[in-house]
Amino acid sequence: MPRRSRKWNNRRSAPAGSARFVPSRSPYAVRARALLPGLPVLTGKAIRLFRARALRDGRRPVHAGAFLRERAIGFNCHPGEFARICVHELFHFVWWRLGNTRRRAYENLLNEEFRTGAPGELGWSAEWRKLELTGADIKSRSRSWREYCCESFCDTAAWLFSGVKNHEEYTLPSSCRKVRRLWFARFAGDGALPI
Repeated sequence: MPRRSRKWNNRRSAPAGSARFVPSRSPYAVRARALLPGLPVLTGKAIRLFRARALRDGRRPVHAGAFLRERAIGFNCHPGEFARICVHELFHFVWWRLGNTRRRAYENLLNEEFRTGAPGELGWSAEWRKLELTGADIKSRSRSWREYCCESFCDTAAWLFSGVKNHEEYTLPSSCRKVRRLWFARFAGDGALPI
């Protein structure tokens, strides 16, 4: 029997293992399960999704937050933004388990964008951090740089996998988007991503 392809960019019915990460029947879980066909295969323990008012990242209000150790995501977003924000938050779990080699490979991609002066990003979460970076942050791999890399990774995943093709926050040039799409294709490949 031929092996069924699990390429990340193919539309398919959600693999049974992926559905475990949204166990409840809450409206957020129902909406999140609807996103599964567009996502790479995700494996790992269940992640609880819940409503959370007045979320902040310490400096400013946010639409959602991933609580990695608690395996939970809190949402405070408009339903029209849910798909993009949910995928972004799920990919915080992917980044956490990505491993240093792959994280550094993504950092190298971003370093090349900085070297060529590429403006913009694929979400405000990454863009405001990018705008605040200095050359010293990049050279020293400061905390600000590492946070930017994480947010850029998650915003890129949301752009690729949420089904939201156009958004005012997608300001990265198309040439850079193409490079990121190829990087994610190699990164995700045919395997499952741990969350």
